[in-house]
Amino acid sequence: MSRLLTLRYPGRAASSIVRIDTGGLDRLGSRVRRAIGPRRVLLVTDARVAVLYGARVRRSLAGAGIGVTLHRVPRGEAAKRPEVLARVWDACAAAGLARGDAVIALGGGAVGDLAGLAAATWLRGVPWVCAPTTVLAQVDSSVGGKTAVDLRAGKNLAGAFHQPALVLIDPATLATLPPRERRAGLAEVVKMGMAVDAALFRWIERHLEALAAGRTAALAGAVERAVRAKARVVQRDERESGPRTALNFGHTAGHAIEAALGYRRIRHGEAVAIGVRIAAVLSVRAGGLRAQDHARLEAVLDRLGLPRRMPPLALATLERAMRLDKKRGEAGVRWVLTPRMGHASLPRLISGRLVRSALIDAGARR
Repeated sequence: MSRLLTLRYPGRAASSIVRIDTGGLDRLGSRVRRAIGPRRVLLVTDARVAVLYGARVRRSLAGAGIGVTLHRVPRGEAAKRPEVLARVWDACAAAGLARGDAVIALGGGAVGDLAGLAAATWLRGVPWVCAPTTVLAQVDSSVGGKTAVDLRAGKNLAGAFHQPALVLIDPATLATLPPRERRAGLAEVVKMGMAVDAALFRWIERHLEALAAGRTAALAGAVERAVRAKARVVQRDERESGPRTALNFGHTAGHAIEAALGYRRIRHGEAVAIGVRIAAVLSVRAGGLRAQDHARLEAVLDRLGLPRRMPPLALATLERAMRLDKKRGEAGVRWVLTPRMGHASLPRLISGRLVRSALIDAGARR
């Protein structure tokens, strides 16, 4: 079954077609031909995904008369480095990619962030297509046009907004995900429910056992609902100047944890889960979130096997990482809180005493 969304942005010609299509990787070539019509593409992926899906995608593209150059990048967050981006540019040059051609990201969120930024900057911008293969990428990073690489100073500090011409989500790819990756991706679905869609959160609660077990139908249902929730938000605020900031619920602490650990030892979704727990504690103490709704959130995250506490990290290291985050304000670190489920607030300053207490409760060392 195929479902189609078209994302349009006020005052902008840019739009994205998002197609949720089980088995759709075999039809990627015809979809790309219809959406863009390139003569050639650079297919960016990592070694594992290339083994799983690379041949299928190349056959599909070649069958649509599109020339394909495959470029492999490191797995996970290691792909999101400036030196890796430079190698993608070199691959664009070697492939002879012109402005009418395209970059295709096949893989998880890191591959999409990297390939999207390469497309945004090659020849000052060429089209790109995202074919996400993880829960995290399908529900979050593939929708909305954020592209970036990490710097030593922090996560996603160098990037651009560049809308993909096409996002093809094939839920069948989730069957090959390791359980840890699947759980990490579901953290973003839970965040979406808490931040912008209370009905999604209630749906998660009703299907919690199936999601925890990794059942394909439940995962596909979660992906579609989360994509629709995010699409509603980003179409109102493409550049994150207003309502889209709600989607950063849990990311202030989550990004700081990732940066403090050097983007090792923890998955992005795991860091977000810890960050969501911290933001929820602050929402109770400073934002008016009901204790029973906080307890519902904790129960869902626990059942999905997501971490409660961060690896050992010094409080001062975390605070320094938060001060370097791109979402900070002029007056200091700003937090997205949830006064009630599904209705996150705009970022605001929180008492340092409350923040330090919540971070220590989550495992930070004094």
